Amino acid sequence: MVRRAVIVGCGSYLPARVVTNAELASTVDTSDEWIRERSGIAERRIAADGETTSDLAIAAARAALNGSGVEPAALDLIVLATATPDNTFPATAAKVQAALGAAGCIAFDVQAVCTGFVYALATANAFLSSGQARTALVIGAETFSRILDWRDRGTCVLFGDGAGAVVLRAEEGGRGDKSDRGILSTHLHADGRHYDLLYVDGGPSSTQTTGTLRMQGREVFRHAVSKLSEAVEEALAANDMSANELDWLVPHQANRRIIEGTARKLNLPAEKVVVTVDRHANTSAASIPLALDEAVRDGRIRPGHLVLMEGMGGGFTWGSVLARF
Repeated sequence: MVRRAVIVGCGSYLPARVVTNAELASTVDTSDEWIRERSGIAERRIAADGETTSDLAIAAARAALNGSGVEPAALDLIVLATATPDNTFPATAAKVQAALGAAGCIAFDVQAVCTGFVYALATANAFLSSGQARTALVIGAETFSRILDWRDRGTCVLFGDGAGAVVLRAEEGGRGDKSDRGILSTHLHADGRHYDLLYVDGGPSSTQTTGTLRMQGREVFRHAVSKLSEAVEEALAANDMSANELDWLVPHQANRRIIEGTARKLNLPAEKVVVTVDRHANTSAASIPLALDEAVRDGRIRPGHLVLMEGMGGGFTWGSVLARF
């Protein structure tokens, strides 16, 4: 009997404060035209003073649970993807667990930066498909505004804050092929040789400071299109599929040019790609579940649709998840 992890609910949360390109241009040497041309971003959300990653994660988690009809007490597992935890330890997932009233279930964080949600989803899928858990909550939540150098126009204009979540439930049955509902396959990779191309220049064991984000944008862009295309092609090959069988590609929302470049490389029409980077900017581990929830809520993603999620982040890390809703 085939056991698959099925996505039964989605949810998201965005901070109330909207920061436009024009507002940023009043404090840093940039312009709306410059930002739009290079990234496709028009605005982003920034967490309020005192609003933490766990606050965002809890709100997104509650929305996902409400949408799924699953009670917090029924959760066996919470996996939270974040590069901006509330504290060095314990895991921010533990705060979320306590706030939801899901005491006793497994709860931990995953850190793979912008690929974090893909890593977390793959981790939860392994728990559910192996029988170690039956119901899981997977969250991507970030307050990247806290680790930006607001004087660096090459990075501060690209990121935003937010959170997204999905509820997974293990279901048995199906034919064990690509027609099954649920997560069909996951594919994860990392290459630490590129560590210095995208990183935060601080940490508890090195500088005892939080640090700020540093990025060699051109090099990251060059790697991103090839790695993301490979991740998509790997998922399709593993399931004996072609790109034209996909209903939706939900990519990490880093940069519109990266998203468009990946779609072109796959000969995937733009109307099959979910894009939110113009309004959310790059929310790191939160970007995929934010985009996913939007497409589910507005009716684009429907039961039976084949959805491929992919991301790449610092490390480098990259990967993909193929799922049928």
